[in-house]
Amino acid sequence: MKAFRCQVCRQSILFENVKCESCGHKLGYLASNGEMTAVNPAGDGWIALADPAREYRFCKNWELHGCNWMVEKGCSSEYCLACRHNRTVPDLSDEKRHAAWRKIETAKRRLFYSLIRLNLPAPHAAENDGAPLIFDFLAEEPLQKPVLTGHSSGLITIALKEADDPAREKMRDEMGEPYRTLLGHFRHEIGHYYWDRIVARSELLHSFRELFGDERIDYSASLQRHYEQRPPADWPRNHISAYASCHPWEDFAETFAHYLHIVDTLETGRSAGLVVRRDDGSPARVDFDPYAYPEINEMIDNWLDISFALNNINRSMGQPDIYPFVISPVVKDKLGFVQNLLKAHAQLAASRSLGPGMMSIEGGSRDSASMATPAP
Repeated sequence: MKAFRCQVCRQSILFENVKCESCGHKLGYLASNGEMTAVNPAGDGWIALADPAREYRFCKNWELHGCNWMVEKGCSSEYCLACRHNRTVPDLSDEKRHAAWRKIETAKRRLFYSLIRLNLPAPHAAENDGAPLIFDFLAEEPLQKPVLTGHSSGLITIALKEADDPAREKMRDEMGEPYRTLLGHFRHEIGHYYWDRIVARSELLHSFRELFGDERIDYSASLQRHYEQRPPADWPRNHISAYASCHPWEDFAETFAHYLHIVDTLETGRSAGLVVRRDDGSPARVDFDPYAYPEINEMIDNWLDISFALNNINRSMGQPDIYPFVISPVVKDKLGFVQNLLKAHAQLAASRSLGPGMMSIEGGSRDSASMATPAP
């Protein structure tokens, strides 16, 4: 995530901020130019100081304290590029569910920041695309089946209980996971979406199978074996996580998620001017744009040095490692596959003049109280 400053007072501001704590100006995010902006009222809209030539309004979910993104005035959709993909949200009249939904939306906007920066397709259901990206955020109801976080044919379901920190930590511990966050769920499930969309029926399938394995092996049986038996002893040599070892689909999704973890954290470090000292005394710094598909070895080498330093900083505060994973040579190759895949797709999109506008389509959020929700 890049660094942002208030255009009025130059105070540092965060991606999630809705108000500058220094000068008091309202803040919003302009996805079209990747800027957080201070705004001034203008009639029934707002003038964004980062783009004063146009008038904007806030996403409709801003009224529910669920979004800080802005929409150009005159746009046919009331919702921003991220919120247009919502199909089902929980009953927001329930205070606890409302608070959980807000956490989920915060993580989802960080996902969309990355998708836009990487120039990846994210069509809404209203587009005549054939493979839209849709979100259901579901609460568990009495006498109904448990809600499972997952992906199926473009539909990403996030269980509302994942926004409950104690419940999520309990699941993380029970499942032996070193890392479990809302943002991690989004980045993992979007990996499944792009496997279906980009890899499944492409000329890349053979290369995928050589590196990740044959995805045609029985998925349900693989999951059952993973949960009933321990993962293979050598999984750290070939996979980024134990869960990645259960099936090639999960291996790809986990690798995809880690690519997004690495790219976005490196951009944050670059924006902060972060420099760490390598073992040989030389400096490690991010002097490249991580979102511009840099050379994979340079990116991973910098990441290993920086993540080691970040882990030590966390330990100094009595906190667990911020990145409790090992990137083996095989995993580096898999990360390189993901990068090459996304780079080729982004270049193709650019050649067709398909940028962030790919997401500017109709849509909006609907309340689950008035809409049937399919099983995930």
